[in-house]
Amino acid sequence: MGEDCAATQLIDVNRAFNVDGLDRFLKAVKLANYGLSYAVVSIIGPQSSGKSTLLNHLFGTNFREMDAFKGRSQTTKGIWIAKGVGIEPCTIILDLEGTDARERGEAMMRLFSPRKTTLLFVIRDKTKTPLEHLEQVLREDIQKIWDTVYRPQAHKETLLSEFFNVEVTALASYEEKEELFKEQVAQLRQRFFHSIAPGGLAGDRRGVVPASGFSISVQQIWKVIRENKDLDLPAHKIMVATVRCEEIANEKLRCLTSDKGWLALEASVQAGSVSGFGRKLDSILDAYLSEYDMETFYFDDGVRTAKRLQLESKALHLVHPAFQAMLGHLRSKALDKFKNDLERSLESRKGFAMSVRTCAEASLLEFDTEFTDVAIQHADWNASKIREKLCHDIEAHAASVRGVKLSELKASYEKKITEALVQPVESLFDSAAQDIWASIRELYRHETENAISGYSSSLAGFELDQSTFDKMMADLKNYARGVVVRKIREEAGKVLIHMKDRFSTVFSHDKDSMPRVWTGKEDVRKITEEARAVALKLLAAMAAIRLDDQPDKIENILSSSLMDGPVIKNRTIEASRDPLASSTWEGVPPENTVITPVQCKSIWKQFKVETEYTVSQAISSQEAFKHNNSWLPPSWAIVTIAILGFNEFMMLLRNPLYLAILFILFILSRVVWYELNIAGEFQNGTLSGLLAISTRFLPSVMNILKRVAGEGNRHHQAAQSSQQSLPSTAQTPRNLEPEM
Repeated sequence: MGEDCAATQLIDVNRAFNVDGLDRFLKAVKLANYGLSYAVVSIIGPQSSGKSTLLNHLFGTNFREMDAFKGRSQTTKGIWIAKGVGIEPCTIILDLEGTDARERGEAMMRLFSPRKTTLLFVIRDKTKTPLEHLEQVLREDIQKIWDTVYRPQAHKETLLSEFFNVEVTALASYEEKEELFKEQVAQLRQRFFHSIAPGGLAGDRRGVVPASGFSISVQQIWKVIRENKDLDLPAHKIMVATVRCEEIANEKLRCLTSDKGWLALEASVQAGSVSGFGRKLDSILDAYLSEYDMETFYFDDGVRTAKRLQLESKALHLVHPAFQAMLGHLRSKALDKFKNDLERSLESRKGFAMSVRTCAEASLLEFDTEFTDVAIQHADWNASKIREKLCHDIEAHAASVRGVKLSELKASYEKKITEALVQPVESLFDSAAQDIWASIRELYRHETENAISGYSSSLAGFELDQSTFDKMMADLKNYARGVVVRKIREEAGKVLIHMKDRFSTVFSHDKDSMPRVWTGKEDVRKITEEARAVALKLLAAMAAIRLDDQPDKIENILSSSLMDGPVIKNRTIEASRDPLASSTWEGVPPENTVITPVQCKSIWKQFKVETEYTVSQAISSQEAFKHNNSWLPPSWAIVTIAILGFNEFMMLLRNPLYLAILFILFILSRVVWYELNIAGEFQNGTLSGLLAISTRFLPSVMNILKRVAGEGNRHHQAAQSSQQSLPSTAQTPRNLEPEM
């Protein structure tokens, strides 16, 4: 036969178990591939009874046989194992050493189990005695042995038939009838074909250990025998299944850990989202779980299922980080989608709250949809926690964006309010309005209402709760008030400048806003009082904030205390206490006080000092104007000239020629005076007047002489023309007289 039986010593004479040899044997015969489709045949008998010879002829093994020429001696020591050649199914043969002692049989009894095992008794060297008679005697002897052999306590009263199927056959003498022996062995061999089929020699398969657990099972059985314990084969079967299933499960887990497909998938997940993650992972897990199922198919169902669950649990524990990473990618992707969609929605001027709801629903729907691609069939994992975190992230981002948008909106309207109030308030203080605060209040009310209206419309899209909405409206109103207050306080810091400007405007310009020329006719004192009154009114306006339109007495107090006039002169003794010697105004809250009474008094004092020069200049200008417009000498000078020049005056009266010459010189001087505008030139200063007159004097005199000469020529020509026309005029009537 070409097939090798691979005979191996399993247990040596020293009762040492050959683990390595058994593993080599199992690999050589590929027993693990047979599952439950295998049988084990062992032989028990006296020493040198031909057991090995029978096995060799029956199963084609090559166990060592007794040499007839050397006499009877023990040839098989320990236990040998081999594979039956040409037998289907796979049959494992155990060749045991001789069992001459009764104790040896009792030890073998420990291997028996409640599962029925077939005991095939082979009677050698059969004679002419009928087999039926031999079988009856043998069965009686077996029963006697059964009654006396040691049995576990649980099976003291158990019948032999409950443990064993006893069969008897006989073979001719191998030495005397070799051919008949071989023929009978060949017939017996046929009984071992399909031995595991129902009704076969090994038809009872209830306690069969799967082939992959054979090594563990054999080692455990031998351990029990060595320890002289009773072997509970059902528990033994569970133990074998447990050990072997766990080994297979660990092997599959190791293979999964180093699987290239899994490692590539894990690396891809760490880098980013992987399409079809759940399907790919299920495929990998299915492959290894299927391999486990195939390799553990013949083991105990309970053990196999329990170990499968453990394997599945460990495998899921291995892949769970990747699953979580995928969920993280999905969460990030959904959150990014929400951010982008929200940004685009807000750019299209949609309401904020509606945009948040729409974008959040779309993002969560995408997350739920893509989770179906990530979910795996082997685990009831859900994304509730990640989804909850996504919802939290969406809410946090929405709140952040809402805060930014509300801040931007608030800043925008605050800017509008600032632009609408600051410059107008400043211009109102620069103007000469009669009631500045009435104008400021109207401006404040109008601009605030406009801003509140627009702000309210803009906030409608945010769907704020009423308390938040009311607070934001109140904040904007307070901001508008604060703008006015800050601007007033800022202008109050420049109140002295404003007062001087207002004073200068009123003092230096007339009622038509034309620059005032101080000719001496103006009442400087009255104008000064009017200008100071206007400045004082401005000081009173800036002294307190009057946005609430509450009446006060600030202007009256300042007028009565600071203006020099009848009001002060008529003050009674009861009013002798200085009303400005205080830090607050009567009837004005401290928070509305801008300039205290004491400060007003100090400012007014400084104001008067700094405006005194302007008043002095006006008075000086009047005096200068009067002086420049008076050409007559003083009266004493006129009297002196009259006394000292009396003789010359009388001489002119006695000589008409001198008088005529003086008259002509006076006329010429008068013409030159007006021609050169001497009075106007000297108003600009003496030096500048002299320079201007010197440059224009000669051309002006020449121009006057030319004009005089021209007038003389015209008069002379006119005289001649009139003389020539007289004769012709006298003759005309006679020449034109009609004939009678």
